[in-house]
Amino acid sequence: MYAIIKNGGKQYKVQEGDVLSLDKLSLEPEATIEIKEVLAVNAGELKMGAPYVEGAVVTAEVISEGRDKKVVIFKKRRRKDSKVKRGFRRDHTRVRITKIAA
Repeated sequence: MYAIIKNGGKQYKVQEGDVLSLDKLSLEPEATIEIKEVLAVNAGELKMGAPYVEGAVVTAEVISEGRDKKVVIFKKRRRKDSKVKRGFRRDHTRVRITKIAA
């Protein structure tokens, strides 16, 4: 059984027991969250939502919060003496999917 959920403008295909990194949710570790933006559920047969599947809920447990590794953005225009170097670290919340109810 798997589900396709939406969080932070991105879509994720999840199964029970999966660990994934969502956008920061500002929650304590071991807190549970319910994601109701379920786009599709496959439990033998595929149920598609328009836009969401009614009554479908994905339950997840928060593992931790943190920041990703730094991504360096470097732009250079040759022969123009023009350079820009920037760094970016995304804040994220790691969650474990515990239950998919359709």
